[in-house]
Amino acid sequence: MQKNKIYIFILLVALGVSSCSEYQKALNKGTSEEQYQMAVKMYDAQQYTKAIQLFEKITPSYKGKPQMERIQYMVSQAHYNTKQYSLAAYYFDKFVKSYPKSSKVEEAAYLSAYSYYLASPIYSLDQKDTKEAITSLQSFIYKFPDSDKVPDANKNIKELTYKLEKKSFEIAKQYYHTQDYTAAMVAFDNLLSDYLGTSFKEEAMYIKFKSAYYLGINSIVQKKEERINEAIKVHQRFERNFPNSTYLEETKAMINELSNELNAITVIKTQN
Repeated sequence: MQKNKIYIFILLVALGVSSCSEYQKALNKGTSEEQYQMAVKMYDAQQYTKAIQLFEKITPSYKGKPQMERIQYMVSQAHYNTKQYSLAAYYFDKFVKSYPKSSKVEEAAYLSAYSYYLASPIYSLDQKDTKEAITSLQSFIYKFPDSDKVPDANKNIKELTYKLEKKSFEIAKQYYHTQDYTAAMVAFDNLLSDYLGTSFKEEAMYIKFKSAYYLGINSIVQKKEERINEAIKVHQRFERNFPNSTYLEETKAMINELSNELNAITVIKTQN
């Protein structure tokens, strides 16, 4: 039994060495046809990195030839299978544009969009791929409304949009925490106008009011009345939208303080 295991191991090693030798020979000295055949062999064997190397080498030779459609699709799929999602998205999109009548065009269009989705990073990082994914998924739905992938595409769009909302919300909150209240109010306004149905709406309006409150209560004399009145308006909008908010107990106490400040300003004006 032990001898059989050793024999099998040696055989596998030998086959691996032989395969590697064949691959190197094709890569370095093979004709375009030999490289093409080896690329397909590597692809079928799920050795995608080697397949990509060969496909990249033969692409100029097969440009405009019937095999090019298959080559481009396998290159796209190979990048996808090796989790190089940004590259996969690019190559699948290129495939769709190059072969709009291909039987694989719907699949390629979805995989291009889905690759951008997979490439989308956590919300705190640059969201270029997230935005590209949303655009691509929306384009896919428009072009293939009857596809069985549409529910998945809609689900992915919802998830990606939430990520953009969260990034926008966290940026606005950061302005608030660093006491840049004017920037915080602008950032919260941008969030609420860009994402009308955002799940962050209540908290965003609450923190926007607090930003307006601190901006008014700590303001210089010349701008204090104007800023306090603005804070009161911000609170009125918040209360209209969320009449049962758990934050109202806190914010109404702050409104009372702002009203007292306004009364004091009125008294001073009267005396002058």
